[in-house]
Formats: sequence, structure tokens, C-alpha cells
Amino acid sequence: MIRHICLFKFKDEAGGRTREQNVMITKNMLDKLPESIEYIRAQQTFVGAEAQSADNCDLILISDFDSLDALEKYKKHPAHVAVGDFMRPVRISRSCIDFNV
Repeated sequence: MIRHICLFKFKDEAGGRTREQNVMITKNMLDKLPESIEYIRAQQTFVGAEAQSADNCDLILISDFDSLDALEKYKKHPAHVAVGDFMRPVRISRSCIDFNV
């Protein structure tokens, strides 16, 4: 099994919305992905604590897939692509790691 972990840092303001609004929109979009993408075996998203350091990331995504091939199919799925299209202009950074569990 492959675990896919992504950490995201968002802009203070983007798209006419606050960081908090964009984080929650993104979380809601990510939380819906397992309903439409069969390759996802398990998924969790978490928003950083309200009083955390400003240097910390704002959102984490943890997903499990049967294989790297399934992960690659997930990355190309239109529902996943739509989340990426929303996020690109509102985020500062993305860090990711994929590993065997």
C-alpha cells in the first residue's frame, strides 16, 4: 500500500477570500474525493490548530492507495484535477511524500 501525504500553506488572502475560507473550501473539496475516486482506499484531511505557529502548514491530506499506479490514476482524475485548479492560485506551497506502508 502507498501512503500519500501532502502539506499545504495558503496565502493570507486570495480569490477575494481569507486564508481560513480557502482552507475550508479546499478541505471540503478534498473530503468529497473518496465518493468519486475509486482508487482512494482511505483518506483524512486536517486543518492546523487555530493558535499554531504562523510558520506551520495550514492543511494536511493523508491518502492511501493500493499501488503507485493507483496513485497516478488518482492524480489524473478530473475531480482531483479540479481541486488542484482551485488550490494553485490560493496556496503558497505544497510539500508531498509517497511511501510504502
